[in-house]
Amino acid sequence: MAIQETGSVRALALVGPTNAGKTTLMDALLQATGAVGRAGEVGDTSPEAKARGHSVELNLAGFEFMGDRYVVVDCPGSLEFCAEIDAALPAVDLAIVVAEPDPAKAVLLQPTLRELERRGVPHALFINKMDQARGDLQTLLDALAPISSAPLVARQIPTYDGEKVSGFIDLALERCFVYRPGEPLAEIPAELASTEADARFHMLEQLADFDDDLLEQLLSDVAPSRDAVFADLVREMNEGLIVPVFFGSAQNGFGVARLLKALRHETPAPSRAAGRIGVTQGAYVMKTAYAGQSGKMAYARVFGARLPDGADLLLPDGQKARAGGLFAVQGAALKKLPEAAVGEVCAIGKVEAAHAGEILSTTGAPQVAKAGIGGRRPLFAVALAARNRGDDVRLSGALGKLIEEDVGLSLTHDPENHQVLLAGQGEGHVRLALERLKRRYGVEIDTSSPKTAYRETLVKAVTQRSRHKKQSGGHGQFADVTVEVRPLPRGSGFVFLSRIVGGVVPKQWVPAVEQGARDGLAKGPLGFPVTDLEMTLIDGQTHSVDSSEMAFRIAGRMAIEEAMRAAGTIILEPIERLVVFSPSPSASNVTSALTARRGQILGLSPREDWRGWEKIEAYLPQSERQGLIAELRGLTQGLGAFEADFDHMSELHGRLAEEAAQAAREAAH
Repeated sequence: MAIQETGSVRALALVGPTNAGKTTLMDALLQATGAVGRAGEVGDTSPEAKARGHSVELNLAGFEFMGDRYVVVDCPGSLEFCAEIDAALPAVDLAIVVAEPDPAKAVLLQPTLRELERRGVPHALFINKMDQARGDLQTLLDALAPISSAPLVARQIPTYDGEKVSGFIDLALERCFVYRPGEPLAEIPAELASTEADARFHMLEQLADFDDDLLEQLLSDVAPSRDAVFADLVREMNEGLIVPVFFGSAQNGFGVARLLKALRHETPAPSRAAGRIGVTQGAYVMKTAYAGQSGKMAYARVFGARLPDGADLLLPDGQKARAGGLFAVQGAALKKLPEAAVGEVCAIGKVEAAHAGEILSTTGAPQVAKAGIGGRRPLFAVALAARNRGDDVRLSGALGKLIEEDVGLSLTHDPENHQVLLAGQGEGHVRLALERLKRRYGVEIDTSSPKTAYRETLVKAVTQRSRHKKQSGGHGQFADVTVEVRPLPRGSGFVFLSRIVGGVVPKQWVPAVEQGARDGLAKGPLGFPVTDLEMTLIDGQTHSVDSSEMAFRIAGRMAIEEAMRAAGTIILEPIERLVVFSPSPSASNVTSALTARRGQILGLSPREDWRGWEKIEAYLPQSERQGLIAELRGLTQGLGAFEADFDHMSELHGRLAEEAAQAAREAAH
């Protein structure tokens, strides 16, 4: 894979929903340009991807076409694995959104398009599987139009043999191509001449919305030059004003040659992506991964100047590093490079401190990327532990590497419930991480559901007198306290007051009573930490010899424990405020699912800037959130998502309270 001296390497991202055919399109581009001999040489080669039948991570490959080099970044389509592309998308020159020709599936593209629009990445639409399409193109475009903020501009219209799509007319070139190997030119069918003229004029009208000169020509019935039309198509796509639409069949190679020609002339230069990221000279890290014996690799795009092997690099925090090997990436294969051209995406070895989304500067000064990754919030978690206690250290190291590779994962420690929680973007995402743990690192683990952080609080107010007296030769222990304990409103925590007068409890020992009470609140009669109560020290007695700070701490603990038994306690459960996002047709099913999980619907409103989507706000017990994301995506064609934040504590009643208390008793034994 020779790298051009001109440095004109372009980077393309293939994005879109699962099963649209992104990896198939990558194969078709590689085959059409001779980069591979057969389909499947590059792509979803990992055991996890093969088992699922779709991409679960970025796949990189390159090809050359008419003297220009391109790198293709094949991106996962499932929302569960989309954190994988957060750092990669800002660095590409053009994203090709791959879609199916089914109007009912148009909504599946919306999350992808919104992400591209948010990041300012130019993009085009490739309607795949057109040889299987039924229905007319306009119906499909009408279904797609509402999901894109920028106008969709059809660059082609199909030709038919009966009801089957047999080729296409390129509206910019005004030429007809046939779906056969090589896609030979053909005459525009006479019966489509009027249709082609109308479609071309509509395309020009859309372009003229952003070009006053073209608008004037159309109003004056002056035919614009082909060069002017192409210049408008390039400029308006590069500026995000339009989204060109191509179509074909990647499986059969149809439409691929025309797409390649368009890419050659219309893909933006790397300098635009460099400006979007904020890099002047260096390598922007799109992803990191541990590659067996090769150690850690940083997959990065080179900007500003060619990058030689052994180059000195400076990380954003000022750490120094050196490129310990440069490699061209062709799927799972790496090929050593003496240097990487501007725009190239290469693997850089031995940059251990590098992370996705960072710039490895070659200017001698640190550079910080403008396009932050913006961490995704976890939606599903499991508690895990090494099956063999001797693997604890190995498990910790393996988890660290997995989380470094995949920014969608997070690891937290729950000291209260003694659990280590691995969280991700869905059940499938976390399961993938567990499979990698076993395959790559040989660590056998046990998993369980995260425990809910239940609390207890008092039922009523009580006054309690407690005495601690112990004699065992020499100085004994003595403390006598009387306290008033009463429940407080939710969220108040623990409040300690003292109304001691006359020194019946010496001032220096009052804090010991409070500390003793806090000790006792760590676990209430039902087995959970106790909160939302006030304890007031109102009286006490001392002994001139046997009283001490420790004695009063023990008395304080006795007082709170005896008061809780006398007053009775109830279990409180954490309630979260959820914001759920759903396509409008699924919203009623989503609200029903939340209600079935003891949710309280607070409101439903249109999702801002997402046509055809709803925002559902609800209160939901934290214990009911486990598994919600899987159910939600099952109801929304895989599109649903939510954000959850703790809101308040609420009493847990009946059978659920009994089960929680029983579980706490069993855990204590």
